[in-house]
Amino acid sequence: MSLKEDFIKKDGRSFPGKVYVEALLKPVFNDQRDFLLDAMFALHRAHVIMLAEQALLPKEEARKILSGLEELEKVERTDIRYNPRFEDLFFLMEAKLGEVIGDELAGKVHLARSRNDMGEGMYRYVLREKILSLVQDVDSLSEALIEQAKLHIHSIMPAHTHTQPAQPTTFGHYLLAIYDNLRRDRARLMQAYKTVNVSPLGAAAITTTGFDISRERLAELLGFEEVLENSYDAIGTGDYLIDAAQSVISLMVNTGRWVQEFLRFASHEVGLVRVADAYVQTSSIMPQKRNPVSIEHSRSLASNAVGKAQTVIQMLHNTPYGDINDSEDDLQPTLYDSLHTAERVMKLMNAVIRTMDFNVTRAEKQAAENLIVITELADVLTRDHGISFRKSHRIATKIAQKSVAEKKELFDWTVEEINQLIGEVKFSKKEWADIISPRVFVKRRNVRGGPSPSEVKRMIENRLQFAKEEANAFARIQGRLSGAKKMRT
Repeated sequence: MSLKEDFIKKDGRSFPGKVYVEALLKPVFNDQRDFLLDAMFALHRAHVIMLAEQALLPKEEARKILSGLEELEKVERTDIRYNPRFEDLFFLMEAKLGEVIGDELAGKVHLARSRNDMGEGMYRYVLREKILSLVQDVDSLSEALIEQAKLHIHSIMPAHTHTQPAQPTTFGHYLLAIYDNLRRDRARLMQAYKTVNVSPLGAAAITTTGFDISRERLAELLGFEEVLENSYDAIGTGDYLIDAAQSVISLMVNTGRWVQEFLRFASHEVGLVRVADAYVQTSSIMPQKRNPVSIEHSRSLASNAVGKAQTVIQMLHNTPYGDINDSEDDLQPTLYDSLHTAERVMKLMNAVIRTMDFNVTRAEKQAAENLIVITELADVLTRDHGISFRKSHRIATKIAQKSVAEKKELFDWTVEEINQLIGEVKFSKKEWADIISPRVFVKRRNVRGGPSPSEVKRMIENRLQFAKEEANAFARIQGRLSGAKKMRT
């Protein structure tokens, strides 16, 4: 017996072969059951209602089909198992519907549509829900950030550039920067939602249908904002997948950066942030340890979500333009997993942010060290004493170098010593006290967007107002989806 004949004997001669079942059909079926079943029923109901309204299906038959679908929806998911008699979940559920209302009537559900537009419709139906779910977690984290920012408008801390101490700012200013970045990522998610939430239904296989259907009514019944007009585009495009994946990548890359910064803040040596006991773990051998594992896991999960989202784009890259349903059988669960992992990051960091403590005293002490207020020395020389900024900068540089050489902080110098070093300018004691004060430094940075408490307070009030408007818009979206669901019942 040849190698080929031996394999065929074991695998089977007719479709589907055992390997094909175990390696592809069964895993795809399970994914469809776990993720798409509710969407399938929603699309069935919308399609039947539309057919009846268009007089393509008698109303009495439509009522019987809808009643049968309602009964079928009650079946436990665990009772739905792969059966090699049926290629996929769609054919299995059509057969089960036939057991309830008769095969002839069940077969009418598929009038004027294809598994192509149905598959794309289900994918968009499920994906939009997952995007909105992630947006809700983004909103919760955003709220936590801005509430903490309100508490720390006056909490002085050192800002860093190139990982080195740079200038004083406030923790409120820092948290608001993260908040703004997060809200832009929210906007990217909502743009992805907009791209996703259009209806491909009615495109059928790829060229629509000869039946007088209403694509607009299908979109309305399912809560889609509009129809994806060109039927070839409706079946062939993958940009909605790219938008969704890229929005996750942006969210997780941006989040991962400040999560990494929080790990530094939480280190014993820096000691600016204390993670609540509920979100740290100790060591199996070192009982003094307070390991910020919640932040560590957030960092690795963010990378995980990025990897999965990049995989989605890579899977789509080189997929021929046209019917992409078969590619999406494998692609969609990867995208869902990426979104779910991103949700886990948002939930973890939401909990960390809401329950953390910020060491105000230690932060302000660090904000006075490492000469980080010396920019103000140059500014005062220029602003109040008429010296060109370039010369002022050279004077400040000279004092910085001398301070490093003598291992002094700026506040270690007396005003008399500084006046002697500068020579041509005489600071008063009040001037010098203000120059070396991180709090004065921050207060004077009241240009739009600066860390001055008055400016941070203004920005927070502005963000809170805009967040209300976004919340109202989000509620309208949810209302539209809920309204569509009611129309299908």
